Amino acid sequence: MNRWLPRPALTLLLAVVWLLLANSLSLGQALLGLFLGWAIPLLVPGFLIPVPAIRRPLRLLAFVGRVIADIVVANLHVAKLVLGPRGSLRPAFVEVPVEIGDEFVLAVLTSIVSLTPGTVSAGLSPDRRVLLLHVLDAPDPDEVVAQVKARYEAPLLEIFACSRS
Repeated sequence: MNRWLPRPALTLLLAVVWLLLANSLSLGQALLGLFLGWAIPLLVPGFLIPVPAIRRPLRLLAFVGRVIADIVVANLHVAKLVLGPRGSLRPAFVEVPVEIGDEFVLAVLTSIVSLTPGTVSAGLSPDRRVLLLHVLDAPDPDEVVAQVKARYEAPLLEIFACSRS
């Protein structure tokens, strides 16, 4: 925005996170949260990556709902797998080719995959075109690739104004 308030959305987010961590809505905590939200972006601009513009905000809301639902379903699936017979697990490392060229959106994709129980982002190729996932139960690795690309990568490319690699 300007040099005194470079990232207003981040400032508000950090203030809200501070209030949640402090577990208090007192005036002092609110002012401290706003101060931290203002000071942190000013002190660490070199560590913050640019966030691409959001082209489809309503699609973003639907996508967040889908991710939350996927996390709940994956929790139930992992509980079933862990409590079931041990021989039924088929862990695997799966390489997912990615088209996302923006590092922020790529970080969002890797975070979503890691937040979903049963999958973890294990690595990224040096050219940032292949995401390595560890999947707790992968009877068909090609299905895992198709699911990640269809459920997460394609919507992210649609939501954010970012380049394809």
